[in-house]
Parts: sequence; C-alpha cells; structure tokens
Amino acid sequence: MLILASASPRRQELLRNAGVEFIVQPANVPENFILGESPEACVQRLAQAKARAVFERHPTNQVLGADTVVVSHVIGNEVGDEIGNEILGKPADAQDAARMLRALAGREHHVLTGVCLLTPGHPPTEDIRYEITRVTMTTLTDQEIADYVALGEPMDKAGAYAIQGRASRWIPKIKGCYFNVVGLPVSLVCGMLRQRR
Repeated sequence: MLILASASPRRQELLRNAGVEFIVQPANVPENFILGESPEACVQRLAQAKARAVFERHPTNQVLGADTVVVSHVIGNEVGDEIGNEILGKPADAQDAARMLRALAGREHHVLTGVCLLTPGHPPTEDIRYEITRVTMTTLTDQEIADYVALGEPMDKAGAYAIQGRASRWIPKIKGCYFNVVGLPVSLVCGMLRQRR
C-alpha cells in the first residue's frame, strides 16, 4: 500500500481523483530553506526528507513525499533588471501572505513541486524528481490583496494563493502542469508509480 507522507488535503484529493489507493501518514518535517540553495534542490531535498521520515516507520510500504514552493523573480530598479529569485513557502502570518501576493502580482512566477517515491527492496529504491509550472498573475490592488488574505485561503498555501480557489480569477495563463500548482504533479507521480510496480 502506498503511504502519502503529507497532510495536505489537496494532494490527497488529487491522488484520489487519479484513482490511486493510498493511506496518509504526515511526515512532520520542518520545511526550512537553505541560503543559496536552488529551488529545484530545495523541493527535492524536502520531498526526500518527508518520504524518508515516514519510510523509517513503515519500511515495508511504498512512500511518497512531496514539497511545493513558489519562486518569485525579484526585480531591480530598472525595468526588466532581474536580480535573483525568492523561494516562497507557506506564509507565516497575514502580513507575510500580503507581502508574497504583492511580489507575485502582475508578473510570471514558477511553481515547483519535488516528489520522492521510496519503494521497499534490498536496498530500497529512491526516485526523486521535480516539476516546474510557469504561472502568470494579474496586477492586484491593495484592497484585493487585503480582502483575499482576510478570507484565510492563503495561509497554508505556498506563495499565499490557491489556484483552484478564489485566486483563480487572477491567473490568466499557465504553462505546464496545472495540478503541480495545486500541489502534486499527478501525471509525473503516476508515471513513477507505474515504473515501480
């Protein structure tokens, strides 16, 4: 039986909708960022840590770990002067959520999800991958941001928004896997599961 090492109701719903049978066992791993670490390395490291934490307790089960972040492109003073990227996880509070939304509004950003599938064996196999989706968000007013944050929807979402929720009205375009933005690249995960049957 597959164990999903995540308490995320969105990931659970996506797996159920895809017809994947699983049970839930949250990993409770701190989602910390390392200075200078690339977004790709970050999501893969955290997905691996979550899968390993649960696999240690259930070594005879296949375990899936996942982690999603949003990457905001930080712009300098001159138009188009990109000076780096900021990895956005879940907001710490309402003020942090508003800050994240201001950083994303009117720009394209990237959503990355790392996935790690641990399969029992001698030795166990560890398949770690990631998916990137490019998302465009419209310009938002301060009032729109304040009203959205007041709903509470942003508080447990990477980047402080839910593409499948109220924020859908602000996403005119994506390039890549939609389900990745929700929290799990379903096609990628199902392909990994097929390879490990």
